[in-house]
Amino acid sequence: MRFPPWARGTATNGHRNGPRTGAWFGYRNGNGHGTGDEPIKGAARVDRKTKRLVKRLQPGDIAVIHHADIDRIAAETLVDAAPAAVINAAPSTTGRYPNLGPLLLCQAGITLVDDVGGDVMDSIAEGDIVAVDGDRILVDGEVVATGVRQDLDRVDAAIEAARSNIGPELERFANNTVVYMRQEIDLLTGSVEVPETRIQFAGRQVLIVVRGIDYKQDLALLRQSGYLKDVRPILVGVDGGADALLEIGETPDMIIGDFDSVSEATLRCGAELVVHGYSSGRANGEAPGAERLERLGLPYTVFSAPGTSEDIAMLLADGHGAELMVSVGTHFSMVEFLDKGRGGMASTFLVRMKVGSRLVDARGVSRLYQQSVRTRDLLMLVGSALFTLALVFVLSEPVRLVVKAFWLTLTAGP
Repeated sequence: MRFPPWARGTATNGHRNGPRTGAWFGYRNGNGHGTGDEPIKGAARVDRKTKRLVKRLQPGDIAVIHHADIDRIAAETLVDAAPAAVINAAPSTTGRYPNLGPLLLCQAGITLVDDVGGDVMDSIAEGDIVAVDGDRILVDGEVVATGVRQDLDRVDAAIEAARSNIGPELERFANNTVVYMRQEIDLLTGSVEVPETRIQFAGRQVLIVVRGIDYKQDLALLRQSGYLKDVRPILVGVDGGADALLEIGETPDMIIGDFDSVSEATLRCGAELVVHGYSSGRANGEAPGAERLERLGLPYTVFSAPGTSEDIAMLLADGHGAELMVSVGTHFSMVEFLDKGRGGMASTFLVRMKVGSRLVDARGVSRLYQQSVRTRDLLMLVGSALFTLALVFVLSEPVRLVVKAFWLTLTAGP
């Protein structure tokens, strides 16, 4: 299928210029899962939140989720976990907009049966041995649910059909953005109270990591360029972005969010913890992540502000005088916001207006940094030159004689 402009960059293998193919997921294609007449069997892992489920999902398991419009990030984490099949209680594509999660699952060779109904979340218990036979879901030989077995042709057709709905969806998205901008204008005017932190941001560069599109590739680019090692920016992980930092061997200095997708080991890594307290909307005045941290006995600070957790990470760094903010995995396009279940981008628009040119994308930083001469490179160059001169002195008899004569002249008496 041909990807339209708004979808490019949302199904690529680290490059924003084309769709992934099954070959990119080579470890899954052609392994027999999802093909033939034999039922697929495996232990069930059941959770309404995909990001919680993938933490305990093992290769060959069967994932049971309730996730309407499976987004790209959720699909990629499922592919990484390599389940034998995914059973979705909800439609994987509702047609509201062209989400690409189901396409990635099918390209990876993972069997996807969706729209089986919410009762399946109760019919299947954690650890049950489940069989997927066509569009039927069986436990102990008994059919507990029936849905739609997806394949590439069905998914392609659904994405093409959703393209026709992008106009009305864009209009709704824009209208919501304008409405919420009026409600969240404090983000721009500076009326939001920024809490004090243990970390000193003033005059420092800050790397803000969100587990968003291409975050793994962007972090790899920053490491390869030498930026992380030479600049040593303050590392701020937004929810699962903190886990991403630890995965590359970097310990976050601060973790911000509602802490629903951060591992306990990461929470105990010694980072300063800032809970996002929602000051508007359905969770007005609440700080959902505080309960988990209290249960774990971990100290934390609450930052109450509207918007997303990545927004308040930028506000915090900006409010404390950070010199530069480098973003990894942050959200920009309408499809990315719809993937996150957000009907507008008011807070993101306002925050980016406020921080202005002090916020830059990781890819731009890695390119610029690779082209600059680093202090380490200069020292190595000078060291190499001195070493070469020393070798010349040791190995060259004429040079030694000249130096010796010069020295005798200087030390000879009058």
